[in-house]
Amino acid sequence: MIGLGTIINVTTIVVGSLIGVVLGHRLPERTRAVVTDSLGMLVLVIAAFNIYALRDQAWIDTVGSAATLLIVLGALIIGGVAGSLLRIEMRLESFGGWLQRKFSSGDASISRARFIEGFVDASLIFCIGPLAILGSLSDGLGIGIEQLELKAALDGFASIAFAASLGWGVMASAIAVGIFQGSLTIIAVFAGSFLTDAMVASITATGGVLLIGVALRILRIKSIAVGDLLPALIVAPILTVIVAQFVG
Repeated sequence: MIGLGTIINVTTIVVGSLIGVVLGHRLPERTRAVVTDSLGMLVLVIAAFNIYALRDQAWIDTVGSAATLLIVLGALIIGGVAGSLLRIEMRLESFGGWLQRKFSSGDASISRARFIEGFVDASLIFCIGPLAILGSLSDGLGIGIEQLELKAALDGFASIAFAASLGWGVMASAIAVGIFQGSLTIIAVFAGSFLTDAMVASITATGGVLLIGVALRILRIKSIAVGDLLPALIVAPILTVIVAQFVG
């Protein structure tokens, strides 16, 4: 069944968030802060693994060793300009605010700011990464859902910890995951296999940099508008193709 991987992923996020919210209400604020800091540091580790794709041999063979970092830089600049003009971050927060009003139904215990923070941060973490992209494409191509099954397990446990600290907004991120991964799956159904290993590596490395931005937000170091940088994930593989034409 095409799309089953995303359905499983969304389900684990919802279930994990429910468990996390129940546990979170029983934890003191200091403990929730420690959990949040731990998650921020873990996101940094995941980002480091993704950024290592800068040394991916297939990508280097395609564009040259000196070009990989420049491609990521160019993708971030071009994507950031496009994203800021499109106001993606603001639209994400507005959507989160709308969801908060629907979720709260007059429940004052559901803080608007905390809900939006949980929704935006969790959505970015769950959607940025090679498993989300490759898994969705593999699902659409009929190759299998093993990658999304692995991601579903990881996201399920992560959502428990996130929801314990950030609340109901983490559950709402399942909507973003469903839309994002579902769209990629549909694209793969109609477009076929079009991403080369080099293009995937460019997306992975760029996504790693974006995850650093998410980690800095979680750790309260700097509030980076990571949402505005999301177009960089599209720009990176395009730049890879362009550079490859000159190298070749």
